[in-house]
Amino acid sequence: MRKLNGLLVIILFLTISMPSNVSAYSYGDPSKEKIAEVHENMMTKLNQSPPNFNEAEALFNTIKEEVSMHMGEDVSQVILNSLEEEDKEATIKNMQKLLALNISRRLEAVEKNFDEYDTSKKLLAKGFDTYEALSPVIAAKNAELDTNLKAEFDKALEALGNPGLFGVGEKESDKEQFIESKSFILDKLKEPLNIEEYSAGHFTESATAGESENQSDKDQYTDFSELKNWLPIVILAVIIIAVFLYVRKRRT
Repeated sequence: MRKLNGLLVIILFLTISMPSNVSAYSYGDPSKEKIAEVHENMMTKLNQSPPNFNEAEALFNTIKEEVSMHMGEDVSQVILNSLEEEDKEATIKNMQKLLALNISRRLEAVEKNFDEYDTSKKLLAKGFDTYEALSPVIAAKNAELDTNLKAEFDKALEALGNPGLFGVGEKESDKEQFIESKSFILDKLKEPLNIEEYSAGHFTESATAGESENQSDKDQYTDFSELKNWLPIVILAVIIIAVFLYVRKRRT
């Protein structure tokens, strides 16, 4: 009986000390981009009859600080000016350019953090989520280009490789392929959105790192598509089965 109690204590200790991210509740999808979400909600307000500029501006103000910090205060001001002037067409075009700037921001961040698989994968997912908000606009102008851009995002994801777990599922990364896909995406977005050059404003490498850490803490997200995230669960399951078999053997 003492041995059994000892085993139960060990199980309890291991359960408590298990990494918290295994059982953490997902408070948000890390692949989702707030700027893209706000854009969608703003378009809903602007497409009302008459357009609801006040609510659209209130929505933009929820991302104003992020936009000003990473893309520049002038970008925020241009959008706010078009809202205050109640210029629907200008606001829509400016928001589309903002989405393109955000894609550039995310892809540049992936390149800077290329060797950090989890971070770069999350940043690329945010970039693609941003493109999905632009996709209907691009497809309406050039359906083939829209298809090609999505294919390049797929290539960029493949280029990240996969560190695998204990060698299982490991795939070598290809930074040159990623840079090629990044260049294709950014170059091809210029003409349909009337963009001459991408401006990153105050976006810096240190800001990228800080943002990644904050996002990780906020989301409390565990990606179970990664084999390594199953390891603690497997260990716990093995321990429970071992105790069950031990107790069963003692009783027989």
